[in-house]
Amino acid sequence: MVWSALPSAARPRFARSVGRVARAGSPTEPLPVADVGVYGGTGFYELLDGAREIVLDTPYGPPSSPVTVGEVEGRRVAFLPRHGRHHEYPPHLVPYRANAWAMHALGVRTVLGPCAAGSLRPGIDPGDLVVCDQLVDRTWGRPDTFGDGPPVTHLAFADPYDAATRAVVVDAARAEGVTVHDGGTVVVIPGPRFATRAESRWYRANGWDVINMSQYPEAALAAELGAVYAGVALVTDHDSGVEGEPGITPVTQEAVFAAFAANLERLKAVLYRAIAAVPLGAGPGNPP
Repeated sequence: MVWSALPSAARPRFARSVGRVARAGSPTEPLPVADVGVYGGTGFYELLDGAREIVLDTPYGPPSSPVTVGEVEGRRVAFLPRHGRHHEYPPHLVPYRANAWAMHALGVRTVLGPCAAGSLRPGIDPGDLVVCDQLVDRTWGRPDTFGDGPPVTHLAFADPYDAATRAVVVDAARAEGVTVHDGGTVVVIPGPRFATRAESRWYRANGWDVINMSQYPEAALAAELGAVYAGVALVTDHDSGVEGEPGITPVTQEAVFAAFAANLERLKAVLYRAIAAVPLGAGPGNPP
């Protein structure tokens, strides 16, 4: 599914820069075009200095916050904190469709989705990055598609993360000296509560590697709009605890926030390096 396949009533309608109002695509004040979109996760609310702030309305309501558009290594970047600037949206109430549509309206076709994640196994430790290649959706009740019909459309989603973009992120992490795991499966739970010990045991028994609350439907919505997506999981904890490993305790919100804050600058360095090198999906100025 791509933009042109959606009913005209569902296409972007209005956008405004701070202090000014303009219709999307207006010849007098067109929207800025971004090459790469970046979502901010837990504890990650700013990325770009001196950026232009864009307030958008979408057919799915407003996104989590205004989008900031700036430049990194010659590429235009749109940054949007998925939980809002003050972490006001819990994971089950994030306006995922509005966020994805806002990125799309700005021309974004390559999306990086850094997020906090818990480790489900020894050897994946706090401070590590996991550039996942698979996800398992255990959420429910979230509006998770633009395909409400007509017509009926079905998304091919066997490989939810773009291989070429993933490879660039892995290389960027290695260049920055960050421990990175190339591949892994993230299980996405509804939140906002953390998993029980029994749930964590079950997830580990299934061979899943990390646990998160926001990768779905974010990755699927990007795909529906024709964008490539790479999730970048920053490990903050060991979830409910890894049995048999001394000194590992169950996760708390305070621990997640502290671990993310301690590693945020390293994550930003990886993202800056990756933004300069990621392949750009088809979009304005970069046709298929």
